[in-house]
Amino acid sequence: MHPVLFHIGAWPVPSHEAFIFLGVVAATVVFWRQADRSGPFDERLLWIVAGTLFAGAIGAKIGTGWRYVSVTHDRSLTGILARGGRSIVGGLAGAYVGAVVTKRLVAYRRRTGDLFAPAVALGMAIGRIGCFLSEQVGTPTTLPWGLRLSDATLARIPNCPYCVPGVALHPSFIYEIIFHAAMFAWLLAYWRPRITVEGDLFKIYLLAYAIFRFFVEFVRGNPVLWNGLTGSQLFLIPSTLILVAYFARRRWVDRNPHPPVVVGEVAG
Repeated sequence: MHPVLFHIGAWPVPSHEAFIFLGVVAATVVFWRQADRSGPFDERLLWIVAGTLFAGAIGAKIGTGWRYVSVTHDRSLTGILARGGRSIVGGLAGAYVGAVVTKRLVAYRRRTGDLFAPAVALGMAIGRIGCFLSEQVGTPTTLPWGLRLSDATLARIPNCPYCVPGVALHPSFIYEIIFHAAMFAWLLAYWRPRITVEGDLFKIYLLAYAIFRFFVEFVRGNPVLWNGLTGSQLFLIPSTLILVAYFARRRWVDRNPHPPVVVGEVAG
């Protein structure tokens, strides 16, 4: 599509990196606005954000490291970090772990999921624009909104046997952009006022994205690893089950509260 967004003199600015950067900036702004509304500023949030971004970047690299090694047979850390690509699913998992670990290190007791959820959704919507402009868009489709790419663009897409002139492809990243933008609005306008357990907003977002991403993987064109499923789908199955179990337990607890204890009450 457009792997280079523009040039600064002789230096090209990659579309993917540019929109990832804009997504991080937008997410940071939303996070701080939510934090400012939730109470007095706590400087420990700076460390939590830094830890989340750092671990998210590592998780994104680890998520595609196996694919890079299997294709290039280059097991060097430099090769994996510089040329190994990035995984959004791995990035989210790494960011979640980074937030949990950093909060323990700085002794921050409150849950931060409600602050991160809308911020991450907006950041993902913006960042996926860069993916749409620079990566393989999707599998063949007969739907009227399928994309027909130019010969020059198709020539830049590696390992894609169906990326040929005249074949319409699913705009899978457009599906993701719409999903994350809708989740950003839905989380703020609908879910945030209704959350009764601190931190559940992010779990709602993760569950919705896990289900959406599992099905959109079928039109992404990612390599199949086992029984028709991609690596992302195999990761998402247990992750989704864990989140479903959490909300099922929450629902059961809400419907079956413990009976109140009356001080001084004598049985019989």
